[in-house]
Amino acid sequence: MTLHVEKRQIVTPGELLAQGDYYPDLNTFREGDSIYSTIMGIFDHRGNRLSVVPLKHCYIPFVDDLVIGKIVDVGMSGWMVDINSPYPALLPATEVMGRQHLPRGDGGRILEVGDLVKAKVIAADRTRDPLLTIRDRGLGKISRGRVLKISPSKIPRLIGKDGSMINMLKKESSCSLNVGQNGVVLVTCETPEKEELVIDVIKVIEREAHTQGLADRVLELMKSRIRGEGNAEGT
Repeated sequence: MTLHVEKRQIVTPGELLAQGDYYPDLNTFREGDSIYSTIMGIFDHRGNRLSVVPLKHCYIPFVDDLVIGKIVDVGMSGWMVDINSPYPALLPATEVMGRQHLPRGDGGRILEVGDLVKAKVIAADRTRDPLLTIRDRGLGKISRGRVLKISPSKIPRLIGKDGSMINMLKKESSCSLNVGQNGVVLVTCETPEKEELVIDVIKVIEREAHTQGLADRVLELMKSRIRGEGNAEGT
């Protein structure tokens, strides 16, 4: 049994991943004794199961990135967090409470499975799962708002040059918008109706990110929706 690429390595369509007694899983195929990738993406293996996560739709964490994630497991040393990446992140107890380990049974009272957190990446490389912290100002458990996932590659367009697009959305809607580099956006408004409006507009930005004059169209769309005219999904 031979692996020809390393875990987390970017691979291309048709690239040889392994030979021998491996099982082709997501986005891989077998030909004779060899297993190949069907797409460009990030190679992963769990035991003898080989898979490739599509590069276009996944988030690759970098140090100092702000992310919005969901708690998926609680352990003695911290919490595992889904950050919309091929690999779950670890939120250590030291980055929440300043302690090395959680008192038995206390982890679920501090952060429960299903809770959302705004966090910062403090370590990320190809040899281990990323590490998070919520000890900086403005980070921590999210208690209200609507969450929307968009392609991480469209986040720069949502933010805009020097924050122009996201600041315009905040100004026109009077809503709070937190944007994670991992493609997760938290929208918090005074009413559910306004949250739905902003989410609709963000979907338009994601869908039309490649087009010219988007900022002007989004501004007009926001004004018309706030006046009760038009429908964002129909533009």
